[in-house]
Amino acid sequence: MNAPDGNAQVDAIVARARAAQKAYEANGSQARYDRAASAAAWAIMEPARNRHLAELAVETTGLGNVDDKIIKNHRKTLGLMRDIAQARTYGVIAEDDETGITRIARPMGVIGAVVPSTNPAATPANNIINALKCGNAIVLSPSPKGVPACEVLLGYIHAEFDKIGEDHDLVQMVPAPGSKDKTQRLLEISDLIVVTGSQNNVRRAYTSGTPALAVGAGNVTVIVDETSDLRAAAEKITASKTFDNATSCSSENAIVVVDAIFDTFMAELARTGGAHVTDEAKIVARLWPDGHLNRAVIAQDADKMLAALDMTGEVPGNTRFLAVETTGIGPDHPLSGEKLSRVAALYRARDFEDAVAITARILAYQGAGHSVGLHSSDEARAIALGQTIPTCRVIVNQAHCFATGGAFNNGMPFSLSMGCGSWGGNSIDDNLHWRHFMQTTKVIREIPPREPKVEDIFAAYWEVAGK
Repeated sequence: MNAPDGNAQVDAIVARARAAQKAYEANGSQARYDRAASAAAWAIMEPARNRHLAELAVETTGLGNVDDKIIKNHRKTLGLMRDIAQARTYGVIAEDDETGITRIARPMGVIGAVVPSTNPAATPANNIINALKCGNAIVLSPSPKGVPACEVLLGYIHAEFDKIGEDHDLVQMVPAPGSKDKTQRLLEISDLIVVTGSQNNVRRAYTSGTPALAVGAGNVTVIVDETSDLRAAAEKITASKTFDNATSCSSENAIVVVDAIFDTFMAELARTGGAHVTDEAKIVARLWPDGHLNRAVIAQDADKMLAALDMTGEVPGNTRFLAVETTGIGPDHPLSGEKLSRVAALYRARDFEDAVAITARILAYQGAGHSVGLHSSDEARAIALGQTIPTCRVIVNQAHCFATGGAFNNGMPFSLSMGCGSWGGNSIDDNLHWRHFMQTTKVIREIPPREPKVEDIFAAYWEVAGK
C-alpha cells in the first residue's frame, strides 16, 4: 500500500536529511561543525532579522510581545554560543590512560524536533545550533501558528549556509500545512526526537519507538519567606512574570508568601505593578469562560489582559499583572495550574514549612519536576527544598524565567527546554543542551587488573551485619 501523501513528503525530507548528514559527518571536522552552528546562530541574531522574526512570531501566533522576543532570540542564542564555544564534538574528545578508554564523538543522525508556538524562532534555533554543532541534520515540525516564523528562520539559515558552502538539507522542516500525521511520521523515522510543547506531543514522542528527549509541563511556584529582600523579590517576580507576556514555561504561576511579611511584600509587589486581587471567582469565570483558557487573555499585553478580564477600572493604573489570592489547589481549582498569562495565583502560608507544603501540593497537581523559586537569605532553606520538593531546579533569589533556562549570572546551560526527570515523566533532568545531541564510541584497551579482595569490599558491612 502506498504511503499517504503527507507521509511520503516527510519520508522524502528525512531521506534528504539523512543523505546530507552522512556527507556532513564523512567530511566533517570540528571547524566545519562550529562554522555551521555559527551560521545558524547569526541567522537569528543579526538585528534586522531578529526583529523581523520577533514581529512575525507575534503577528502569526498572537502570543507575547516583540521587544521581549527580540531579547529572548538574542540572549538565548548568544548564551548557547558561549556554552558550546569550547565543546569538543568531533573526533577523539577524551583519552584516559588510567582506564584505557578513548572516547570518540559521534552524531545521532537525523534529529526530529517538535517546537511550540510560544517560541517559534528561539526554540528551533536552539535545537538547530545544537544539532549542527554535534554533526547532525535536523527536521523541524512547528506548531501550525509557528510555521511562518520557522519558514523565515530556515530561509535565513540557508542564506548563511550559502556563504559557507553548506548543504541546505541539513536543516529542513515538515512542509505546511502541518498535521498530527506528519508529525507522527517524523517521530517514527528520525534517529532522535526532541519535543518541546504540548504534553500530548511529549507522550507521542515517548511511545513512537524512537529515542526521545521530551520535556515536562511548567507550573512554576515561588516562595517568598520572611528573610528575603522583599523589594528585590517583588521586582524580580514582576520582571519574570511579565516577560514576553508569560509565554515561558518558566514564568511564575503561583506565589506563596509567608504570613509574617505578607502585607509588606504585597505593598512592594503593588509598587512594581502586581495588583492584589481577592475576587477569585470573577477571575476564574473570565479566564476559563467555557472550561478552556480565554484566548483573549493568553500571552497578551497588560491592557488587553485587563480588558478581557473586565478589570481595567478595578486595579491601579500601573498594573502589569494580577496576583489573585486563593487557597484552592487541584483540578477543581484551575488557578493553581499553568495560565500562560499575566495572572498568578497567590497563596498565604503560615510559615516556611507551610509554604513548602503548599508548593508540594501545587506540584503534585501540575508541574512536578520543572522548577521552583525561593526568595530567601537562608541557604539551608534552598537545600531543604532541593531535598524534599519533586523538582529538578531550585532557583534562588533570581527572576525565574530568566534564570531557569540559563543566564549569564548563573551556571545553568542556556536552553528553552527543561527536562523534568521522572517526576515530570521525562528521560532527562537537565536543561536540554548540546551534550544531548551527541553520542560516543568507546575504544577500550586492556589495562593492569584491578581486582579487589572480597574482604576489602565487605569488611565494613561484616562489622555491622556479620558474615
